[in-house]
Order: sequence, then structure tokens, then C-alpha cells
Amino acid sequence: MNTTIATTTLGTNGPTVGMQGLGCMGMSAFYGPSDDRASRATLEAALERGVTMFDTADMYGNGANEEFLSPFFRAHRDRVFLATKFGIRQRSTDVMDREIKGDRNYVRHAAEESLRRLGTDHIDLYYMHRRDVNTPLEETIEAMAELVKEGKVSHLGLSEVTAAEIEQAHAIHPIAAVQSEWSLFSRDIETNVVPTAAGLGIALVPYSPLGRGFLTGAFSDATKELADNDVRRRMARFVGDNAQANAALVAPIREVAQAHEVSLAEVALAWVHSRAAAHQLPVVPIPGTRSVERLHQNLAATDLTLSDSDLAKLEGIADHVAGLRYPAGSGFSSQDRE
Repeated sequence: MNTTIATTTLGTNGPTVGMQGLGCMGMSAFYGPSDDRASRATLEAALERGVTMFDTADMYGNGANEEFLSPFFRAHRDRVFLATKFGIRQRSTDVMDREIKGDRNYVRHAAEESLRRLGTDHIDLYYMHRRDVNTPLEETIEAMAELVKEGKVSHLGLSEVTAAEIEQAHAIHPIAAVQSEWSLFSRDIETNVVPTAAGLGIALVPYSPLGRGFLTGAFSDATKELADNDVRRRMARFVGDNAQANAALVAPIREVAQAHEVSLAEVALAWVHSRAAAHQLPVVPIPGTRSVERLHQNLAATDLTLSDSDLAKLEGIADHVAGLRYPAGSGFSSQDRE
């Protein structure tokens, strides 16, 4: 398969990227055992298909993901739009034991370390991974803006922020993209974040557009089906009674998939792509995979158009999802501050 995907622009006068990116987190961390050879093949196949935005973060494997990706990025630097993040620091071997930092010195140190691990002299899109409520937002954004002035960063992004935080940050320095969880299971950002981004000409980059694999039917109960070190075993939506209730919500996705003779993943991703027209802003989802086969399946969603009837069948799913995305008060969901 050699068909390349279409492109889009990250916000007003922003850079041009493939309309679907690749989330690389699972190649090094959180989702159970990985296969480096398969992951490398997936990276090459993605680039061949027109994927240009590759998404990582310094906290994925405590820098291991950036180091793993470095040879690929260096080999294709002129074709890759490299996105990474700062702001979350692991405090112990427990993957859920984290702190959020955004002070000026930390921002600069994190950027230098990412540049070193990635083996590049600039980051195309640098995200504030989470909002440090103990540091004034102005301090964090101004530190990021300094990196742009120095040529170490080309564009700025925010992840899991409120509408007010977007407006405040954008007034200090133009924001190219906002990354938040957005899927058939997670639509809370549509109330305030999405309209604000659209009004300011900022792109949305949905992470976990496949509900961390749950929407594809890949698993129905994390504790029974996933590896012991898979972080989804500790997420409320994917275990126990919540998992059982949420598995039933996949039925409309399956119905639409069968009607189109496509996979559940294609329908779930096509729905995310449909949000671009629905909300009048660029939308570049970044589904993650370590499999070439699943990569092609995910990219097929860019050619799938859902009818009004299809969309109507999928409309109410998010209203019935059991369990929070993150524990309340953890600071990992922008909803804690809305």
C-alpha cells in the first residue's frame, strides 16, 4: 500500500502536517511488552504513508522513548514534524507516582535534555504536557517562548488545558496546537476547549482517539486481558463493573463498522476526523500503534466518511461512559480546573 494521506495545517498560518499523526508512547512505555523491530517498521511505514507528525514526551519511559526514536528522526529529519513534551516527572518506579512541573528553570532543563536525547537542534512542536498549578502560567509560557526565540523550538503547544488557560497562553505567545483526549468515549472538551481553540485558530491534536484501544474491541477488561505492567489495568474505565458497562457501548460502533465493512478502529477514528468540519478547526488525531498492520488500518480511516445516520448512531456514547479518565484531583485532566 503506497497511498499517502492528505495534509492539513496546524492552526492559522501554521505548519503543514499529515492529517493523522502517530503516537509513539506505547513503543517504550505503559502498554505492556514492546517489540523494537516492529516499532521501527511501523515508524518507517507511517512516514511512507504521509504521516509526518510523530508524538513523544520526555516522561515516556523516563526519556527512553525519545532515545528510541532518535535514530529514526535523525535519518528523516527534513520529513519529520517532531513533537515532544515536558512537565511530568516520575518520582518513583511506580508509573502513577508523578509530579507536574512548569517553572522556568525546569522548562529550560527539560528542553535541553529532550534535544540531547532526540539528537536534534530543534523541536518542531513543544508541548506543556500538563499545567503546573503551583507556577504562574505566564512563567511557563514565557520560558517556552524564549526557546522559540533561541531557535530551539519552532511552535508551542499545550496539553490538557482549560479554555481560559488557552486564551491566557495564546496572548503571551501564539499556540499552534492543543492536545487533549478526544474520542467517542471522551467529549468533555467540546464544551469550552474546542470552541476556544477554533476561535483562536488553534489546531486540536486528540490523543487516545481510540479510547486507549478499548473502542477497537481489542480488550474488554484490562485486568483479565492485558499484561501486568499495562497501565490500563489501573484506569477506572477499563476494569470491573465499569469495563463491563463500557463494553456494551461499543455496540453502535460495531454496527456502523459492519455496515461499511471496515474495522471498529476505522469508524472511531473517522468520527474524530469528522470533528474538524463539525467544529471548524484542524483536527490531527495521533493514534498509537506498534504494528504496521494496525497502522494501515488506522490510516484507512482518513478515507472513510460517516453519514449523518452513522453519526447519529454514535452520538450518545460518551454520555454513558462509566469511570473517569483520570482520578479526580490528580491534575491530569483539564476538567479538574474547568
